[in-house]
Amino acid sequence: MDQTEKTILEVEGLSKSFGGLMAVSNLDLKVYGGEILGVIGPNGSGKTTVFNLITGFLKPDDGKVRFKGNDITGIKPHRICKAGIARTFQLVKPFARMTVLQNVMAGRAYGRSSVQGMRQATSEAEELLEFAGLSSKRSVDASQLGLADRKRLEITRALATKPELLLLDEAMAGLNPAEIQDAMRLMKAIRASGITLMLVEHVMQVVLGVSDRVAVINAGEKIAEGKPEHIVSNKEVIAAYLGRRYA
Repeated sequence: MDQTEKTILEVEGLSKSFGGLMAVSNLDLKVYGGEILGVIGPNGSGKTTVFNLITGFLKPDDGKVRFKGNDITGIKPHRICKAGIARTFQLVKPFARMTVLQNVMAGRAYGRSSVQGMRQATSEAEELLEFAGLSSKRSVDASQLGLADRKRLEITRALATKPELLLLDEAMAGLNPAEIQDAMRLMKAIRASGITLMLVEHVMQVVLGVSDRVAVINAGEKIAEGKPEHIVSNKEVIAAYLGRRYA
């Protein structure tokens, strides 16, 4: 099948400014069903703003966002979640006074399909905790979790909404090498389950290790896109990260 026939998300001419600062400028981007797309760029390049525009937390000044061919530009975040797009955030904020299991059950309550009572919600949440390696901590208050488990819980809670597309915003930040390897295995397992992933990430080990394609954003504009092995040697990418004299 040609890639253009299985586009799940399409961003076309997307722009957003804050005052005089252009955060995202005329951005075109496609995500294909079943892939992992990595989105990289220097700090302040507009990556998280792109996620916020896709998921309805911000309205674009111009451009369109289409999900499975449907225009979702600027609609409310809960409606986008119901449509099948879930996301995580850079700063993980679980429901601190609720258990790990209750956090995931809360995610299930806002998913694409309705839940038929507490028994179903509990059963599905427990399956997800097993999948994510958190079942042993199901009864622990979220406030007691370390950073790696909080991030894993954030991903699991997003999975509970039954997304077709999952956006991960710096899911590896602050993790040690062993935790990063565990998180990479989880990402691959999520993709193997049939969910498409789009991730913003600074840890290049992750980007190169899990991404099928990589898009590079600098100053709100896409400057490169392609296979990971081609991106790392791209002169525009090197210049964006290290300066022109290194390119």
